[in-house]
Amino acid sequence: MKRGKLVSFFILIAVFTALISFTVKPVLNNINLGLDLQGGFEVLYEVKPAGENAEKVTSETLKSTVVALDKRINALGVAEPSITIESGNRIRVQLAGVKDQDEAREMLSTTAQLSFRDANDKLMMDGRDLVQGAAKQSFDQQNQPVVTLKLKDSQKFADVTKKILAEAPNNQLVIWLDHKDNQKFLTESKKENPAFLSAPNVSQVLNTNQVEISGSFTVAEANNLAELLNAGALPVKLTEVYSTSVGAAFGQSALQDTMLAGLIGLLAIFVFMLIFYRLPGLIASVTLSIYTYIVLLIVSLVGATMTLPGIAGLILGIGMAVDANIITYERIKEEIRVGRTIKKAFVEGSKESFRTILDANLTTIIVAGVLFVFGTSSIRGFALILIISILVSFITAVYGSRIMLGLIVNSGFLDNRPGWFAVKRKSIHNISEGYESYKLATNFDNIDFLKHRKVYLSIFAGIVIAGIICLATLKMNLGIDFSSGTRAELTSYKTLTAAKITKELDQIGMPSNDIVLTGKDQKSAVVSYKGAFSQDEIKKFNNHFKKEYGHESSINTVTPTVGQELAKNGFFALIIASLLIIVYIGFRFELKMAVSAVISLLFDGFVIFVVFSIFKIQVDLTFIAAVLTVIGYSINDTIVTADRVREIGQKLRVYKNKEDLAVAVNQGLRQTLTRSLATVFTVLITVTALMIFGSHSIWEFSLALMIGLVSSIFTSMFMVMQMWYGFKVRELNKHGEIKTVKEKKYKSKKDKLVV
Repeated sequence: MKRGKLVSFFILIAVFTALISFTVKPVLNNINLGLDLQGGFEVLYEVKPAGENAEKVTSETLKSTVVALDKRINALGVAEPSITIESGNRIRVQLAGVKDQDEAREMLSTTAQLSFRDANDKLMMDGRDLVQGAAKQSFDQQNQPVVTLKLKDSQKFADVTKKILAEAPNNQLVIWLDHKDNQKFLTESKKENPAFLSAPNVSQVLNTNQVEISGSFTVAEANNLAELLNAGALPVKLTEVYSTSVGAAFGQSALQDTMLAGLIGLLAIFVFMLIFYRLPGLIASVTLSIYTYIVLLIVSLVGATMTLPGIAGLILGIGMAVDANIITYERIKEEIRVGRTIKKAFVEGSKESFRTILDANLTTIIVAGVLFVFGTSSIRGFALILIISILVSFITAVYGSRIMLGLIVNSGFLDNRPGWFAVKRKSIHNISEGYESYKLATNFDNIDFLKHRKVYLSIFAGIVIAGIICLATLKMNLGIDFSSGTRAELTSYKTLTAAKITKELDQIGMPSNDIVLTGKDQKSAVVSYKGAFSQDEIKKFNNHFKKEYGHESSINTVTPTVGQELAKNGFFALIIASLLIIVYIGFRFELKMAVSAVISLLFDGFVIFVVFSIFKIQVDLTFIAAVLTVIGYSINDTIVTADRVREIGQKLRVYKNKEDLAVAVNQGLRQTLTRSLATVFTVLITVTALMIFGSHSIWEFSLALMIGLVSSIFTSMFMVMQMWYGFKVRELNKHGEIKTVKEKKYKSKKDKLVV
């Protein structure tokens, strides 16, 4: 036995343990949390020209608007804001950790067009006459807060004051911020809270470049006005078409709950792997810990923002990461059972499983990429974390796990110890028998997966017909993401009741007949409205319930235009993901296999739609992410089985009749059923943990994943290969024998190589 290999293994474990122990805390502290985890708000603005005669919105206009918004955000003191330009003349602003959301919204959307008018509302001067950046808060002689400005041209101000002085007794210089055409000074001056800032009387000609704006300001209001003027007037008009705000308490609770779910899911997978795979399972658990650390490290280093769906993607990735280990270990066990030594079984099993693992990971990355392209901010965060997770899991499982297991195997410690791989000695054949791995006995040898294939396919067809009827009659319970409206989540220290919330809503004149109690001990509630709240309504709602319950509400608003676009993007994402999978599977296997696989994937997604329709479960953006994730992941089982069927076909060299096809399909399904069930089970562990222990705001997302994964178990066993078998039988009847290996001919007629 080579003790050096064992020593190297334990040194490697010690190094990783020390590295993770001493650096995990700073890594976690350096991760940027999204607004759904620390509170804050996100708003999508549609950019329009500021006035009737204003020029069209161009790319330069959008860039100028972003600069102006950035200056205003800096005045708010928000760290690391996100301002992005999107198609359709739109700008998305994300502010995580902002303390006063109402103040921030008002400061962002105010165009800050300062104007000086006479009492008849004639424009005399505007913001272009001000020295940029010279506005500041000060105090007048009565020690009242004022805002002082500096003008570019004192002579122009003298001319203006001279004209206004001549209009006595209406000799007021009215100072407006964002004056609207329907606003009149004579009307506003009679109101208790007029829309203009101030209207001082002009008693003499003022030849000065200093102007003072006085009014009933507080110090904070005067400071805000000065900062707005210094940031510069927006060159456009901003209209909110989508917004979401999250209270800090809600974000903190969601973070704690979801992290707990992830920890429980991870520990459950550790136990599963140890029980079913013994020593390799222990090594898989170690590499899973390393995988989790590396993903968090990458997120920290690249400055990516971790959102609630992103954490869900990380937890889901844990379940997916162990799949590669399961595929490899099952293959090693097969090689041991045909009589190979532990060392040769390790080499052959690792080599033969690589292709399957690569295909499975690439198909999931394809779908995650589609999600990233078509998704909105939080869904893109989920897709990004999923892509990072898949890439890291490929490295840790394919290389990290094999390096560590290889050290122990090559040390000789495991020689003649198949039990450490959970292989019973009585199941091992003698290598001299020349036993093929696809002929190994399984626990499913009595099952003929093709005998009743027409019955299976008829059942699936019946489910589709029944599902279409359900969708046509019951419809989908579309959330505001797709139908437009407002969704407000309330959080309280004490248990809530629908009657109490109804009473509170009636008090502020914002009644709703859609109130759902959620969360632990029903301390949270969701209130929905058909219309999108205005800024004033959001402020009114938030202020009331913050005063009553001590927490800011989390409010989402979606306009009809954005709702339609989100639905359209979700549909396109589904179609494009399906087409890309057809292309990839068709390239790696064959078109008939690709078509069969995609039909089964679409069936899995369809089942999710039907179940949500029957039980009237609300559908939001994360629902589409869940459907696409199921499509990207459930193909893994099909790839594992298809790879084995192809391998058996190559050993047969030719399909002479449908009996040969039946052997390939039945043996392929029997040989891979254990690993297929194991891989789905590990992901179901994490999804179940998310449903039970995670934040209630992603419960529907987790449920959709669970439905799709359970459906994929049945479609991978009773649909995909049965359809492929039917296609191949037709090909056999039409063209005769089907060769499963290709002959490459060389220049020399004597030499040919069969591959």
